[in-house]
Amino acid sequence: MIRIRQIKVNIDSNNLKDKIVKRLHVSESDILDIKINKRSIDARHKPDLYYIYEVDVKVNNEDYILSKNKDKDIFKTPDDNYKFKVNSIDKNKKIVVVGSGPAGLFVSYMLTLNGYKVDILERGEKVEERINTVNKFWNEGILNTNSNVQFGEGGAGTFSDGKLNTLVKDKFGRIKKVLEVFVKCGAPKEIMYEAKPHIGTDILVKVVKNMRETIISNGGVFHYNTCLTDIDIDINDKRIVGITVNDNEYITCNTLVLALGHSARDTFKMLYDRGISMESKPFAVGVRIMHNQHLIDNNQLGRTDLGAQSYKLTYKSSTGRGVYSFCMCPGGYVVNASSEEGMTVINGMSNYKRDSGTSNSAIIATVNNKDFGDNVFSGMEFQRKLEKNTYKVGNGSIPVQLYKDFKSNTVSTSFKSVKPIFKGNYTFANINEILPKSISDSIKEGIDYFDTKIKGFASDDTVIAAVEARTSSPIRIVRDDNFESNIKGIYPIGEGAGYAGGITSAAVDGIKTFEKIVSN
Repeated sequence: MIRIRQIKVNIDSNNLKDKIVKRLHVSESDILDIKINKRSIDARHKPDLYYIYEVDVKVNNEDYILSKNKDKDIFKTPDDNYKFKVNSIDKNKKIVVVGSGPAGLFVSYMLTLNGYKVDILERGEKVEERINTVNKFWNEGILNTNSNVQFGEGGAGTFSDGKLNTLVKDKFGRIKKVLEVFVKCGAPKEIMYEAKPHIGTDILVKVVKNMRETIISNGGVFHYNTCLTDIDIDINDKRIVGITVNDNEYITCNTLVLALGHSARDTFKMLYDRGISMESKPFAVGVRIMHNQHLIDNNQLGRTDLGAQSYKLTYKSSTGRGVYSFCMCPGGYVVNASSEEGMTVINGMSNYKRDSGTSNSAIIATVNNKDFGDNVFSGMEFQRKLEKNTYKVGNGSIPVQLYKDFKSNTVSTSFKSVKPIFKGNYTFANINEILPKSISDSIKEGIDYFDTKIKGFASDDTVIAAVEARTSSPIRIVRDDNFESNIKGIYPIGEGAGYAGGITSAAVDGIKTFEKIVSN
């Protein structure tokens, strides 16, 4: 096939094939098949909008067409499929994977697909039961500390927007493999080519279930409501030999994959006490900001009929802190994502259609050891302090405030033009009482600056909520080039271990770990 890049098509026309014919200098009858490889929107010259396509085309006389071509954006389609091969199976490997978020699911999927037997431990419930438990928390305030928005099959990303775009560079086809697996398990096919692919919570739940059933059909075994509570290390060889779950059941293993979410605070402490090398790392904290979706759509495209649009904004405050938007959820909801008693933390969530009418995004400021100290767990305790403050200020509900009142340090009494939608109870409160002043001041600076990019972003009616504290792991479990920790046979992977920053990057890390396990 022939690959053609940079095909510009007016967004209101349907003349992609005509453009291809013109670029290749062939007749329409010579075009045998067209496969879209990438598609993005060019909105630089509003109101004129264009799709920019990259396509693979099957044509008559392919070699002749390529020989006459002088366009650098037309060339033979490269083989960009995932090619890693397992030559033989080590039947002595007794593999346990802890966690069934994207990293845990993909390492398990790839291992079982290639003939390995894997036990997957999940402290929470299977995704169907987890949904009911989370809804009970949102509706009745009854928190299950082992199965919630953070813990359970699918990981924290299950209750998110399901964004799949990533900044990870990949020349081995791993990202393509991740997307192919998602499509095979029920995700929409357009995630294979859209510039900003997403699945949405509602479809992601089905994808997770189908991945689980595939893993089981290939010999994997899932253990739900099963929490890792201890590890057994051969002191002489510094190698894992077994684990304890739920404080009372011992499991022999020589390969332990730690695909922990970054909310597994109790597990991190246990691992550290057993000698696993860890280090603190910087992260970011802040608030969620909410606007009417049409404000964002009009700013980004000049129209509102092309689906809910997103944004990405960055700023450096006068204090030197980076302030930026994170995990933007078009047409979504702000959700209570707490996992510990007496603490409140929030996140954003969207369904596939992104049709709530309200956008939300985290607006966060960077923090480091100057803010929270040098101890390995100082960052984690800093998060906990913010979440305890949030619970206290909101009396267990999500604290909410109009932006003008956030700036004037007063409690709001009602919403205005922006009508946010929450999952979980909310209450009007003063968010300045939650965040350190240097952080809240930086966020206010950033929001005012973002108003120069999106007019109305900092309007008086804009709504904010707190606290967004779990943007990334405050801890990194140290691993070597073989992906092993200082204890042989233990593989820390994914977002919780500090090696990923979203669904796709965590899934890719899972695939990389599979490669290391079968090669080591």
